[in-house]
Amino acid sequence: MTKDMYAGSIESYGRRVILLGVLDYLSIWVSFFAGLWMRFDFRFEEIDANYLQGFVRFMGIWGAVCLLAFLVFGLYRSIWRFASENELLRVVGTYFTLGLGLLAYLLLDKHQHMPRSFYVLGMLLSFACTVFLRFAYRLFRGLRKHLTALSEQAEGKKVMIIGAGEAGRALVTEFNSSQHISGRVVCAIDDNPNKRSRRLCGVPIVGNREDIPEMAQRYQINKIIVAIPSIAASDKKEILDICSTTGCQVQVLPGIYQMVNEGVSVSNLRKVDPQDLLGRDPIQVNLDEILAYISGKVVMVTGGGGSIGSELCRQIARANPKLLIVFDIYENNAYEIQMELERKYPQLNLKVLIGSVRNTARIDDVLGTYRPELVFHAAAHKHVPLMEDSPNEAIKNNVFGTYKMAQAASKYGVKRFVLISTDKAVNPTNIMGASKRLCEMVVQMMNRQSDTEFVAVRFGNVLGSNGSVIPLFQKQIEQGGPVTVTHPDIIRYFMTIPEAVSLVLQAGYYAKGGEIFVLDMGEPVKIDTMARNLIRLSGFEPDVDIKVLYTGLRPGEKLYEELLMKEEGLQSTANKLIHVGKPIEMDDALFQKQLQQLDAAYRVEDPNMKALVAEIVPTYHPQKETVQ
Repeated sequence: MTKDMYAGSIESYGRRVILLGVLDYLSIWVSFFAGLWMRFDFRFEEIDANYLQGFVRFMGIWGAVCLLAFLVFGLYRSIWRFASENELLRVVGTYFTLGLGLLAYLLLDKHQHMPRSFYVLGMLLSFACTVFLRFAYRLFRGLRKHLTALSEQAEGKKVMIIGAGEAGRALVTEFNSSQHISGRVVCAIDDNPNKRSRRLCGVPIVGNREDIPEMAQRYQINKIIVAIPSIAASDKKEILDICSTTGCQVQVLPGIYQMVNEGVSVSNLRKVDPQDLLGRDPIQVNLDEILAYISGKVVMVTGGGGSIGSELCRQIARANPKLLIVFDIYENNAYEIQMELERKYPQLNLKVLIGSVRNTARIDDVLGTYRPELVFHAAAHKHVPLMEDSPNEAIKNNVFGTYKMAQAASKYGVKRFVLISTDKAVNPTNIMGASKRLCEMVVQMMNRQSDTEFVAVRFGNVLGSNGSVIPLFQKQIEQGGPVTVTHPDIIRYFMTIPEAVSLVLQAGYYAKGGEIFVLDMGEPVKIDTMARNLIRLSGFEPDVDIKVLYTGLRPGEKLYEELLMKEEGLQSTANKLIHVGKPIEMDDALFQKQLQQLDAAYRVEDPNMKALVAEIVPTYHPQKETVQ
């Protein structure tokens, strides 16, 4: 606490003591006058003038004696918002002493002209006022909480808890005891038949998951909380699907590993995460393998401030590299990941550099100075519609940024170069996907010409990445809609960013050179279904509260994404979620000439860039880009 803050605290305390002292003094006068008034049956006109004069003489001295006693007994030292039996006993002790003093005064002074009942009634009323002034804060706070609870009950803020275990019990207890939590728990759901018709901290357990819609209607539920931190992903998805039919807002507790560290609390509740809707458990990787080839190495991440790049940096930082180089052209992104890594990993040897992968001199300087052993190349333009309108930029940044980085990696002795690719590189219908297919061809060609091991890792959409559809849906729901879906039948493969990056790192461990690693993304998800479930689990009804608007496929967009071209074949690895596509036969000399043509074309903003790319990538069919 600063000197000014301390002085302010003392001044505020002094003001409170003075205020309470004034109130005490006034209450003592009022109490004894009320005692005198009661003595004459509340008839003021019957009080003799001598009694009134005696009252004034007595109170002038007695009021001061009482305040002095309050000070001596410490009645102005307590924090009265926390008043308890200790403070009550202190007041009792003070008045017991005052009573003895008053009794002695009455016995010694033979000239008293006040009725004896005046002193008795005044002391009793004064004691009551003193106690009331000190406990009024707690009384008013309790009354406010009670009125708030009644108001919430009237407003119908009712909560259903799913899971009558220890987590559910902790939440019910907190709802019942905290004044800072709105709503009240009115029923619980549990699949254990032995708990049916029993109570959870007074809350009835009214059925299993199949009963959720009926009970939500019967108890007029507004919010449902899934409080089963150890639940399997498939069961969680099934429960959330049922909850989505109720029209209630839905919140969930995070996983059991977080509960061990943080405990169960309402503050841990979060909105339904899109990952909850995937219906599978989080992907696991072999951390020992990742640590084995990253620990003690100089590692460089291009595009290190982006969604994938920044998560690569986080996971690499945990693996204790000798040096982590974050390379990005966008200074704001680079600065954010720099601040995060310095805060979370203060011992990390970190270098954050600004530059473009298209700048040969810059990347030569960086690789020549720091000599990275591992390079993860995540720098790329990735937005499909934007690249359709700027095809030369897609080729310049994605293809030649990759080519220049690969050449520098070979020149400066990088041991392993990992390209982050995409499922859109398979049979592409857009220039972004075609450019990433060219990037894969570049690293396969470079692998045949260099001692550096060049590989590519291909995966689908990642949940929550910059520009991805899920954050857009969530923002649109918060704004009241509409939620825009390009086509009712469009499907995509999804994976969380940490999952994708973990598999990228493990694929890097498996690399021998020339492979295109394909990540198993699980079952594809229908975007329209995901959007509607997100709306329902936010407490709204699709097309009633929030409209779902179909906007049509964007230029270059496909209804279905593919992860592997037929000619690549497929081989498994030790991690069953990572597969290897065999390198496709290529004429490297011809490909280099074609790259020279593309280089010359983008430099003059050739309007026929898509046609040129289609000649090099036979699986690219730009004419399909307007499919509706």
